[in-house]
Order: sequence, then structure tokens, then C-alpha cells
Amino acid sequence: SWLSTLLSNMFRKKSALIIFDYLHIFFSSGCAIIRPPRDGGIRYRGLTQEQVVQVLPVDYEIEYICRGNRVIVGPKVRKCLPDGTWTDLNQRSKCLLPCARVWTSLENGRVTVHPPGPAVEGTILHYSCLEGFILVGRNSTQCTKLGKWDSPKPVCHCECKKKLYIGALFPMSGGWPGGQACLPAAQMALDLVNKRTDILPDYELELIYYDSMCDPGEATKLLYDLLYTEPIKIVLMPGCSSVSTLVAEAARMWNLIVLSYGSSSPALSNRQRFPTFFRTHPSATLHNPTRVQLFQKWKWTKIATIQQTTEVFTSTLDDLEQRVKEAGIEISVRQSFLTDPAVAVKNLKRQDARIIVGLFYETEARKVFCEVYKEKLYGKKYVWFLIGWYADNWFKIKDPSINCTVEQMTEAVEGHVTTEIVMLNPETVRGASNLTSQEFLAQLMSKLGGKNPEETGGFQEAPLAYDAVWALALALNKTVGPLKAKGRRLEDFNYNNKDITAEIYRALNTSSFEGVSGHVVFDAQGSRMAWTLIEQLQGGSYKKIGYFDMTKGNLSWYGNDRWIGSDPPADQTVVIQKFRYLSQKLFVSVSVFAGLGILMGIVCLTFNIYNSNVRYIQNSQPYLNNMTAVGCMMALAAVFPLGIDGLHVRNSQFPVVCQFRLWLLGLGFSLAYGSMFTKIWWVHTVFTKKDEKKDKRKHLEPWKLYATVGVLLVIDILSLMIWQIVDPLHITVEKFTKEAPKGDVDQLIEPLLQHCSSEKMNTWLGVVYGYKGLLLLLGIFLAYETKSVSTEKINDHRAVGMAIYNVSVLCMITAPVTMILSSKQDASFAFASLAIIFSVYITLVVLFVPKMRRLITRGEWQSDQQETMKTGSSTNNNDEEKSRQLERENKELQKIIQEVLCHLHFVQHTVEDV
Repeated sequence: SWLSTLLSNMFRKKSALIIFDYLHIFFSSGCAIIRPPRDGGIRYRGLTQEQVVQVLPVDYEIEYICRGNRVIVGPKVRKCLPDGTWTDLNQRSKCLLPCARVWTSLENGRVTVHPPGPAVEGTILHYSCLEGFILVGRNSTQCTKLGKWDSPKPVCHCECKKKLYIGALFPMSGGWPGGQACLPAAQMALDLVNKRTDILPDYELELIYYDSMCDPGEATKLLYDLLYTEPIKIVLMPGCSSVSTLVAEAARMWNLIVLSYGSSSPALSNRQRFPTFFRTHPSATLHNPTRVQLFQKWKWTKIATIQQTTEVFTSTLDDLEQRVKEAGIEISVRQSFLTDPAVAVKNLKRQDARIIVGLFYETEARKVFCEVYKEKLYGKKYVWFLIGWYADNWFKIKDPSINCTVEQMTEAVEGHVTTEIVMLNPETVRGASNLTSQEFLAQLMSKLGGKNPEETGGFQEAPLAYDAVWALALALNKTVGPLKAKGRRLEDFNYNNKDITAEIYRALNTSSFEGVSGHVVFDAQGSRMAWTLIEQLQGGSYKKIGYFDMTKGNLSWYGNDRWIGSDPPADQTVVIQKFRYLSQKLFVSVSVFAGLGILMGIVCLTFNIYNSNVRYIQNSQPYLNNMTAVGCMMALAAVFPLGIDGLHVRNSQFPVVCQFRLWLLGLGFSLAYGSMFTKIWWVHTVFTKKDEKKDKRKHLEPWKLYATVGVLLVIDILSLMIWQIVDPLHITVEKFTKEAPKGDVDQLIEPLLQHCSSEKMNTWLGVVYGYKGLLLLLGIFLAYETKSVSTEKINDHRAVGMAIYNVSVLCMITAPVTMILSSKQDASFAFASLAIIFSVYITLVVLFVPKMRRLITRGEWQSDQQETMKTGSSTNNNDEEKSRQLERENKELQKIIQEVLCHLHFVQHTVEDV
């Protein structure tokens, strides 16, 4: 049966190997099957369970397997020997539970396993640490039957400090290569901090940095490397405003604090946009309170600006605009440029900018001042305000982008003022680093290896980078206690841990210490609060002229500011307002003529009153002639207030002078012309009607004549009163085109001229001139109509008509001409006053001189009775005598008119010359 079973297996398997094995077993001895280990079994290689027999052939191998997650300890494979035994029977195989393998290794230490082999039930591990590390926990542990170690895994703690990593971006090149000096300064600070036992005693700060080249694009790639490359960085330290903007905006997503050492953009002072941002470099807007203080000190109320179109300068200028507006200072010109400032500088020149604030980087500053030199926008008339963080010799550096020499650049920049954040403590005090500012500079110069500071980018900002590391170290040191109370440590920080970030934020926000750059404290927006240094370029080098403490509003002034002129220039061309006054020689000359005219009027009035009983005088209506004389004297009196201006009276008294002008001239005209108009109107009324009506009107009633004059006078008085009540005269000042004085003086003279005016002056003048003009035209018409009339009731109506002709012509010419010449005080006064004088002179001469001559030459001083006896001839003889007399008077009047016309031509030539 055994043989038949073997043969059937042979044929079923058809395997040469199995046939060989079975034949071997058949013809030789074998090994009996042995029991498997507990919780285990045996894998028979090449046989199924049904094929397994009690005796296995020589060289046959069996393999132990364990159930579950147990592992075999001891020989795993046994082989049948020719002597019928299995290999390694002296070594027992067991299926045991394993313990966690992580216990079998120790960072910075050694692990000894007993017994050697896998860590299973009963395995004992012995721990020890490398040199410099101490073991924290038990030094041994045993694996239990449950597959667990009987004690926690120990750790090897380094007796040295744990490292905290700072991710930094230092621009070693690019628009602002500030990393050239800031990186060595930061490394100096790190060395000192790591040596201090009172600051972060259990930690060591390490700087991992890249060159951002002050380029946001390059910084984006580097920021990715910093964030996604081990180790974890606890803080980011960028420099350059454009790079800091990018980093600060992204850092919030990784719960990272950003502490910048070289970013001045005002846009970074936005807590909503940059919630975790701090900077030891103050905002560029910190310059603006200092600038406003200087504007007020030098009494400037108008400034101009020119900026490079970048965010930092645009934000700074917006802040400056708001501050100067609050201070009552005007930005009259605001120019900007991208790369070429030529057009912007020309516009500043064209718009007469004097006090100019320039906001641009150093390379653009050279372009600007090359154009400034070409446009001559420098010298004693101009002051430029620039940023103070340029290199001291920035204007001497050769720049292929400009075509100005060093000498020309030096000439153009002379005298400009810079405002610069105080980046180096001016006082000799030892702060948190136990270094004075001068000791810091000495060590920095040593670390730079003797490089020229003027040619080392970021040398001025180096103290800010130094203090940034100290601010971070002190803040981290301040967080150790609060974090320990919460069961946290700084080394536990990861990009998802908001609690540690919040503690660092609170510590930085409350920072206050003395650094090499001065007192370090942050405002609510995370920006540094600091003093401002004011310097002026004097003789090619910068001189300190003052400091400004914005927190206290205190300006410390040295008083050594120096100007190309004797004093600070004006913020605009000084305009001197100078009133134009009437020529006093002209005023005196005309006043003499006016005075003589008044004297003549008095003589005529006296003559007329004295001879009022003479029949010839009575037939000329002496009361109307008296009114004419009084009106002429009032018109002449108006010449004096016409010539009185601000040279003689105060502004408060000038409206009174205006009233005198108006009332004297208006009432004088009404009396003088009104009385003559009444005469000629009555003659026309009586003698131009039909014959049957003439006899009824030949009886003249004097009260009607007086009433007519009274009506004209009342109309004038009412119109003038309404004018002065509704729209009174007041002083107005006319301004003329500015004039440049002789000599190199930064001044312009603005001539001013005082006028008597009212709100609706043209309307009132139109009414008055229209009414008076109608009277003049009507008077001319009536005089023309009555030129051939002869009457004894008004025996001088022809003379009156001639006077009306002259007065009307002169008035119609004078009124428009004086309005045209109102801006030329001498010509206007001369034309108006001489027109008045000539009108009065002609009127008095025409009306009174013939009467005087008749009474004197013909002796007509007798009474009416003697006159009747003496002339008791027929009416015809009397008419002939009157006719001859009129012809003589006409010839005399023609001579007088000719003389007056000659005088008028002479006056016109005089006015044109004026």
C-alpha cells in the first residue's frame, strides 16, 4: 500500500525532482516529523498537507512559521540529516510577540540588545548617550509578554543649546545692496547673543540667508526654498521694501513673524494686510513730520514735489500731502516720473517751484540733478529736500546714464537738505548689547575688512540690522517663561502653531531697549519710532544742522545752516504790492487851476449879486446865474477829492472821499447845467410856439424857473441817495501785471490802484450817464432851436446856448474816456479834472464876462429910471443897438472859444504823454 501510494504520487506530480526525492527516501533512511513551536506551525516545502508522511527524506527542509504578528526566535529552517536527525536541535525555536523597534535606536546615543536578535518577549535594551549628551529616562527596558516595553523610551539631550533658525533675505546686489553691510552686522549680533548666558541660555540662533537682489521675483523663489526646506524657521528677516511686502503678505499663511531691518515703505504700516510685520527701519513717513517742522521754521507755505513712481514714494507723498494740508502749507506742483525725469524737472522750472521735496532712489537722484543743472533749478532761489540714506558721495559717483560732470553735479546739489532717520545712537550709552555705537562701528569696520563705508551698500542701515537681531533675541527670551507655563517650548514651533507665534508677537510688540541705533520701540503698526537727523550739504560734504524727536515734537537746532544767499530763500517769488498814487505835481497843478476857478466863481457870484438891481442883470435872471456860479464852484471843488488817494488818507477814510467826489460833482452839475437848461428850455417854450400862444407866455414867472431847477436837483439827490443806500461806494483795489525790478532781486512788484466802486457800479453809472446824457442832448437841441430868438426876459440865452454846447461836448467826450483810462490814474485824473475846469471856465466866461464888460465899458451902473431917460429912443433904435452889441459879443465869444479849443488840444497832448 505504501508503494502503491508512492507510485501514484509519482505519476500524478510528474515532477523529476519529486521522483528523485521519493526514490531517495525509498532506498535510504529519513527523518521523522517533529512538532512545531507553540503558536506556530511548519511549512513543508514542495508538499501539500495530504502528501506529508511520517518520515521525510534526507536533505529535506522544513520552515517554522508563527501565527499573527509573532516572530520566530531560534532556527527558522531545519534540514534532515543522513543520521535521521534535524539540524540545530539543540537550539529551541519559539514564536514570540515583538516589541516596537523604535526603542532599539537612540538619537545621539547607543542601544545594547540582550539577547542579541529581534526585540521580542524577554528582550532587554540597555541605553547610553554619546559624549556631550545626557540620558533622560531609564537606562534599560524589557519587552513584556504583551509585546510592549515596560518603560518609555529615553532621550539623549544635548548639553549644548538647541538651535532656532532664522530665515533671512539680504540684498547683496540690485537697486539697494544693503546686505553688504547688514549681513555682517546681523552676524555680529548673533555671535554676541549666542554667547550670552542670560539670553536664551538653552538655545542657539542660526541664520539661514539668501541674496534677494532686492527683486520680488527672485525673493518669491527664495521664500519658497526657505519655507519648504528643513529646518523650520521661527522668524523671517527680509530687507528692501518690495521684498518685505511680498514676504510679509505671505508669512501670515505660515504663522511666521516677519522682522525687517531695511524697509521704509509706508504701505507696510497696514496691520490688516501685514498682521505679523515689524521693522527696525522706521517708515519713510517719519521724514514728513520733520519736513513740515522745517517748512514752518523757515516760514514756507508753498512747496513742490517730484517723485519716482514706486509704491514707497507714492505712499510717502500721500502722507506728506495730508500733513502739510493740516499745517496750512500748499503743494503747488506735484510731478512724477518713471525712468526719465527731464520733463518733470522742466515742469518744476516752468511753474516757478522753489522749495522742492524729491523722493527717488540714489540712481534716479543722479538723473534728476543732472537735469536740475541743465534747467538751472538750483542756487540761492531754490532748496531741495532729499532722502538722507544715499551714500555720502552719491553725486560724485560716475554714472553712464547721465551726461553731467562731477563738477556740474556738485554745483547743482550744493545747499540741499536731507532728512534721515537716526540709525546710529548719537549718545555714548551702552545698551542691550553692552556696546556703544562707536564701538559697534569699529567692530563692523573690522568685520568688513577695511572696505570703504561709502562704497558698501547698507552701511548706514547696519545698526538697524544689528538691533533687529537683538530685538528678536530679547523677544524670544521673553516668550520662554509664558510658553513653559503652557507646556510649550520654542523648539516645538511649526508652521501650524499659532500659540507660539502669538507669544512672539506680544513680546516684540512690547519691546523697549537701548540699541546701537538708539531706543528701540515699535508703534501699533509695528514700525520703529526714532529720531530724525537733519543735514545740509555745505561745501560738498554733509553737516549736521539738527535733530527732530517726533514723539515729543522737539526740534534740536544747531544754528549752523548755511545758504547761498544771506537767508533761506522764499517759497515763491516775493511779490511786493505797491500802490500807484496820483502824481503830486499833476495834482497840485490842477488844484491851482481849480482854486483859481473857484475864485473866479466867487467873483462872478459877487458881481451878480451886487448888480442884481441893474436892469440888464435883472433881464438875465440873476438867481439862475447865481445857481450856475455855485454849481460851477461845487464842480471845481470835486477836483480836490478826485485827486485824493491812499497817499493822503487811510483806507477807512477813503469811502468818505468817494462820497465827496460823487455828491459834489453830481450836485454841481445839476445846479450849473440845470439852471442853464432851464433858461434855454423856457426860451424854447415861449418863442417857438404859435404867435397867439407867445403873448400868453411872454410874462415870465421866475418861480417856475426855480421850480424846474429844483426838480432836476431833487431827481439827482434822490438817485444818489438810493444809490448810496442800496449799493454804497467802497474802496476797491485793481491789480496789475507783476513787474520785475531792476537788478538780481528775487522779487516782483505788483502795482495796485485804489478805486471808488460799488457792487453794481456799471448799472448805476449807466443810469446816471443815461439820464445826464439825455439832458445834454436835449440842451443841445434846445440851444440850436433858440439860436435866432431874441428876448429881453432872458437876454443871455445865446451865451447860455454856447455854454451848453461846450459843456455837452466835453462831458460826452470825458465820460467814456475816463472809463477807458480808469487804470491810468494820472491820465484819468488829468482828463476828468481838466474837462471840469474847462467846462467851468467856459461857462463862467461866457455867462459873466460879457456882463462885466458891458457894465464897465458902458457905465450901466444907473438905476432903471436913469437907464430909461438915457436911452429914451424908439424901439427900432434900441433893436439896432442890441443887434450891433450881439455881433460884437459874438466875435468876442468866438475868440474865447478858439482859445479854449487851443487849451483843450494842449491838454489832450499832455494826457497822451502821461
